[in-house]
Amino acid sequence: MGHDDASPPHAKSRETCQVEEQTHHDGDDDDDDSNEFFSSLPSSTASTGKDDERSIWGRTRLPVPMFSKNDFSLWSILKQCIGKELSKITMPVVFNEPLSFLQRISENMEYSYLLEEADKAKDPVERMELVTAFAVSGLASNLERLSKPFNPLLGETYELVRDDIGFRIVCEQVSHHPPVSAFHADSLHFKLHGSVYPRLKFWGKSIEIKPEGHLSLTLLSHGETYTWANVNCCIHNIIVGKLWFEQYGVMEITCQKSGLTSALTFKQAGWFYKDLHRIEGFIYNKQKSKLRFLYGKWTDYLKSASLKDYEDYMQMHAQTSFRAPDHPGDISRGSSASASPAHTPKKMYAKLNSFTRSLTGGSSGEPPKSPEPVDFDNGEIPKSDSTYSLDIPNSHILWQATPRPEYAPEYYNMTLFAIALNEMEDGMDRYLPKTDCRLRPD
Repeated sequence: MGHDDASPPHAKSRETCQVEEQTHHDGDDDDDDSNEFFSSLPSSTASTGKDDERSIWGRTRLPVPMFSKNDFSLWSILKQCIGKELSKITMPVVFNEPLSFLQRISENMEYSYLLEEADKAKDPVERMELVTAFAVSGLASNLERLSKPFNPLLGETYELVRDDIGFRIVCEQVSHHPPVSAFHADSLHFKLHGSVYPRLKFWGKSIEIKPEGHLSLTLLSHGETYTWANVNCCIHNIIVGKLWFEQYGVMEITCQKSGLTSALTFKQAGWFYKDLHRIEGFIYNKQKSKLRFLYGKWTDYLKSASLKDYEDYMQMHAQTSFRAPDHPGDISRGSSASASPAHTPKKMYAKLNSFTRSLTGGSSGEPPKSPEPVDFDNGEIPKSDSTYSLDIPNSHILWQATPRPEYAPEYYNMTLFAIALNEMEDGMDRYLPKTDCRLRPD
């Protein structure tokens, strides 16, 4: 299986989707009712501008660029909130981006084509690979998204119907205290639902975000259900320096029917920043035996390698050594040639050893456990050096992130998918409920 071209497939025509819906029947009257409801909503594919001003998702720019926040201090707001739950703290609107949290949830669907491919795959291991890729892809849009989405009001909703792409999603704020958001998405190939209870805490120099809640996915052609929870994330340099973002912890995806488990470790940047954004893990069978090795960066891509290729790669580098830089910041600042990883392309064994121990829990075959958060803020912005990337022969790409436009920093570092989420098209207000995010006056 190869997925080197990981960009979203070309959109299907609406006529094709309608024919597929007429021929697809799973015997559930409730589904028929929901189909009738969703079909009454207009597709979000109407073109209202020049072709070069539109993407597959819609508009390519917000009506107004982001203004400078240099005159505003986040520390002046947060210094009274150390150790407190930030969801209960009123924040100035200057720190928000023009999206509701419900719309941020819908960004999980940007790479929904992976679930369609998973549903069509005949091999259960291949299905687990693609489901894992989808779970990782939903986090990619978080990179450098340092503005806070608006808190949804109780009963607020967001509906996105993309019959040209082949999915639809509805999100609703179902609780105010504590704030809980629920969502349901489906297509001809899958059903996905879950809830999110985001918990934010300020620890003096960083903000920790715990997205409590679980996601449940069913692949309709196989009757398989996959469950997982997202990992924690942290925003650094709250007091001094430029803000930067990392995600860490263990994401464990399980499928009861096949008995397969995918366990990915989202690695913390660490003192040398060499593991910034790295993800590594294995797919296990019922007996906890490893079947595939998965690796990549949650910001960019996910690859899969056979266990034999992974072990051969490990053995090939068994006699090499790694000399750490003289100082923790040398990698990000660019140290001498003798200490730079760029001049030691084969010296990866120490890194392989370390992540192997963390992934396997030592000698046992048990999936790894989530690490404790580490605070190492020093005001610098770490850089992820590509020379630390693994490149195991015969690996294939499961997913690759769509590049953001070069002007993304002008628009809150949003992806093209996110930029289009709040777009109101002609006639849409006649179909949307008054509770939809797009109709918020703020």
